[in-house]
Formats: sequence, structure tokens, C-alpha cells
Amino acid sequence: MPLAVKAFIAPLIVACAMFMESVDANVIVTAIPEMARAFGRDPVTLKVAVTSYVLGLGVFIPICGWVADRFGARVVFRTAIGIFVVGSLLCAASTSLGPFTVARFIQGVGGAMMVPVGRIIIFRSVRRSEFIRAMNYLSVPAMLGPAVGPLLGGFITTYLHWRLIFFINIPIGIAGIWLTNRYIANSHEEHPGRLDWFGFFLSASAGVLLLLGLSLVGGELIPQGTAYAMCAAGALMVALYCVHARRAEKPLLDLRFFRVPTFQASVLGGSMFRIGLGAVPFLLPLALQEGLGMTAFKSGAITCASAFGGMFMRSLASRVLHRFGFRQTLFYNAALSGIAIAACGTFFPGTPTWVIWTVVLLGGFFPALQFTSLNSLAYAEIETRDVGRATSLASFVQQVSLGLGVTVAGITLELSQYLNGHASVQWSDFWPAFVVVGLFSFISMPITARLAHDAGTEISRGTRG
Repeated sequence: MPLAVKAFIAPLIVACAMFMESVDANVIVTAIPEMARAFGRDPVTLKVAVTSYVLGLGVFIPICGWVADRFGARVVFRTAIGIFVVGSLLCAASTSLGPFTVARFIQGVGGAMMVPVGRIIIFRSVRRSEFIRAMNYLSVPAMLGPAVGPLLGGFITTYLHWRLIFFINIPIGIAGIWLTNRYIANSHEEHPGRLDWFGFFLSASAGVLLLLGLSLVGGELIPQGTAYAMCAAGALMVALYCVHARRAEKPLLDLRFFRVPTFQASVLGGSMFRIGLGAVPFLLPLALQEGLGMTAFKSGAITCASAFGGMFMRSLASRVLHRFGFRQTLFYNAALSGIAIAACGTFFPGTPTWVIWTVVLLGGFFPALQFTSLNSLAYAEIETRDVGRATSLASFVQQVSLGLGVTVAGITLELSQYLNGHASVQWSDFWPAFVVVGLFSFISMPITARLAHDAGTEISRGTRG
């Protein structure tokens, strides 16, 4: 095969698989009310299914690099697509919330392996001169998924049936497996080293028990005593992992990176912001459909405005950072992001559609700048040899905080509904949830304020070698 074709086809295969995962992550949010009716549940209780998908992503991402080195990138990527397709089939076949939650977790596991292993495939299969072009292919799914997902999910739910959402993945997945077998080499490392299996057990258990336990509080899926016990066990696992990480020579998630000021601000401070960011894709379609009576398709058409706002800001982010630096940008934009998120709670029956669309557009504009800035700042003071391990920790915390956002939003919405005495969720129940998750963005501001004025200057001004 000509080198030019090879340099094109491997990134294209990886990009298509990532697009499938990105669309699927965003496609179900507009279908949640219809799914809830099919399962005989209140729509808010489906927060556990949304959280389980994010958890599947979060807990398995840290081991993906080692697994790809040990078994080969082609084998792992092909397996990841297969797991994702199986999870999609199980989602489509689910008749109740419990099996659906498990199926979404399985999908998350497949998605967790697809994204980082896909990047490894790109790194190993193209020449250095083609690397930037290849990575540009991978940026397309991240931008288009949040725009296409809600619109596609809304259309299928309104005019066809929500189960068909998951059948879309099957032909794409089968084609992806065949193309991976044919065109991607099974590159791997001869000596991948030892994996911190005990650390993986503790961190995965902590994430699953704590977040799922919180998601199940107030629901009817399991006894409440069991949900609280899961939360307590998860907190214990967090404590045990902290002890383990201090003693292990090479822990899976090296907490010592939190001593680096820019990494701490990006990951710990950024996790507060991401709680709000993770809540909006769950809350907004519910508010538009259950609160304002829109169809799934109309709510999807409005929800995708956030993605367009994010796309526009990404084109400006480097110039903003170059002009104002990380400290000022993160500090003031955290407030703007929090206000933009909270503003989504001001909608009421009769609010003009163009007003809602504009607010949602801004709700993607400012958070996109914050998201881009935080991701860039994380590696400002990290040595090149440590980037892989720092990425594992940052990815884990990022996914857990996004899942926590859904959980916090769901709990606040249920509490608001209870205090208002509503048998089913109403439009007036949503504003406290949007305000609460918006406030988390403000909580990140004191952490950002501790940054040096010139923090990340080498990155923002493009001077780092």
C-alpha cells in the first residue's frame, strides 16, 4: 500500500471509531424522557445510566496504554470496538433500568479503550511529518459528536424509536473491526513493564462505588441502605488508594503530580468546573422536554447550539490565552462559565426559542474556553517523560468529575421536586439544579487565583521548546 494512502487510512479508521463513541455519548441525552417512560421510571432516575457510562470511561482509561503495549494496539482497538458494539446491542435490548445501566457501563469500557489506543495507533502508524494532519482527523469527532448526537438522537426518538439509536453503532462497528484487521498493524512494546493491578482495583472500586452509590441515593433501583453503604465503601477505597499511592514505586495514578501548581489548578480546580460542565448535557434536554414540553427533536436542535458555541470559541482560544494568559483567563472565565450554566435555569414556558438558543450557545462558548485552557495548562510544568502518567491521573479525575456533575444535578433536581411537592418534575424544579452546578465553576476560582501571574506562559505564547 502506498505510504500516502497508509498515512490517510489509519487516522480515518480511528476517527470514525471515535466519532461513533462521541455521538453515542451525546445521542441518548435527548432520548432520556422517552426511555424513562419505556422503563416505567421518573426521567431523573436515569442519571445512574448516564453516570455509569462516564464511569466505564474513567476507570479503564488509566490502564489502556499498558494493555496496548502488552497485547498490541490492533488487538486492543479491535476488542474495544467489539465491546462497544456488544454494549450497544445490550442497550437496545434492555427492558428495565438495571440492565440498561450495566449495558451503558460496558459501552463506556469499550469507549475508554478506543480513544487512547486510537491515539497510540496514530502515533505509531504515521510519519512525523504527517502527525499534525493525522491528529486533526481526531479533532473532528470531538467537535462534531456533541453537535450531531443530540440532533440525531432527538430525530430518531421523535420520529422512529429510541432503541434504533443503538443499532446505528452495529454496522459502523463491524466495518471498523474489519478495517482494523486489514489496515492497522499490531504494534506493541517488547517490555511493557509491570502494571499496578492493586492500584487499579482500588481506584476503579472507589470510582464505581462512590459515584454509583451517590447516583442511587433517593432512587428505587436498590435499597437506600445499600446505596449509602456503597458511598461509604467508595470513600474507604479512596482513602486506601491514597495510602497505596504514597507507598508504591510506580502507582497507577501518581498523586504526587498534584504538587505541581499548574497541574493542581488544572485538574483539581478544573474538576469543580467540570462538575457543572458534566451536568448540562443531562439537565438541559430534561428541562426542555419535561419542563417546557418540547419534542425530543426540538430539544436536540437547541441543545446542539452549545456545541456550535464551543466550536467557535476553540478557534479563538489560543489568541485569548496569548493576550491574557492562563491565570486571568481561567479566573474570570470561570465566573462567566458559571453564569452561562446557571442562566439555563431561567427558561420558563413561553420563553422565545431564539432566546433559549442564544443562552445555550453562550453556555457552550465560555465553558469551551475554560475546558481548552485547563487541558493545556495541565502539562505546562510536566516533564516530557512524565506526560503519560500525568495524563492517566488527569483523565481519571476529569471523567469522575463529569460523572459527579450528573449525580449532583440529579440529586438537586430530585430535592427541588420533593420540596415543591410535585409528583413529576416541572419547569420550576430545574432552576435550583442549574444554579447549584453553575456555582461549582465559581468554587474553582480561589484555586486559580493562587497561580503565578506568568503560569503557563511558555504554552500560551508558544515559546516552549
